[in-house]
Amino acid sequence: MPDHNRVEGSSRKLAGDVKVGVGRVLGDSRLQAEGRADQAAGKAQNFWGSLKDMLSGRRHDDHDRRS
Repeated sequence: MPDHNRVEGSSRKLAGDVKVGVGRVLGDSRLQAEGRADQAAGKAQNFWGSLKDMLSGRRHDDHDRRS
């Protein structure tokens, strides 16, 4: 199962994508900026979750090799 940060990060990025799109349609630069911030935060959180998944996978692989 993926790390919860990957799921939450993907959701946050998606929310940012929506805000940017709605901001463009409405001509609301503040909403677009908020969306871009959410996109960046979501990407970072997703990356952190991916890194944690990768590291935990390595630990499991190391354990399997020792058995």
